[in-house]
Amino acid sequence: MFNDEYDLTQKVLDGRKTMTRRVRSSYKSKYDVGEIVAIAQSYNDIREEMKSHRYDEHIYSSFKTWSVYQEFAGNKNKMFTKSIFMPHHIKITSIHSNGLQHISYKDCEKEGIDYLDDMGYTVADKIFRTPQEAFAYLIDKISGKGTWESDPWVWIYEFKRVD
Repeated sequence: MFNDEYDLTQKVLDGRKTMTRRVRSSYKSKYDVGEIVAIAQSYNDIREEMKSHRYDEHIYSSFKTWSVYQEFAGNKNKMFTKSIFMPHHIKITSIHSNGLQHISYKDCEKEGIDYLDDMGYTVADKIFRTPQEAFAYLIDKISGKGTWESDPWVWIYEFKRVD
């Protein structure tokens, strides 16, 4: 659900991203309020986390064996991982819809746009004057060039990390 190239998965794990937008492709949202969704991570990332956080040795050993030998593609690419093995989840707390460009400063922060001490707002080591400019850059990188300019209707999902 979250893009690793722009550090969005880590921002969710750290609690710095609590909102996401998805271009509407239907009248019904993909998720429901209250739904629990796994935060996808590659098996390699999960193994490293398990080692550093001292998970129960039996659980770590079982996961390590299963993930290495059964799901080779998922070791580096989270698109091939099984959600049942994901240690972290979010709970959808609110869903609404609006035009993409109707995003407030506060919502840009919830989307993971960072502010750097009077320098401006950042995405991928680039500096922007406003959080909306930073978000426009990010959404065009994630959803395709021209997404911001076309101002599509989007599903807006607010969530909180539950584990």
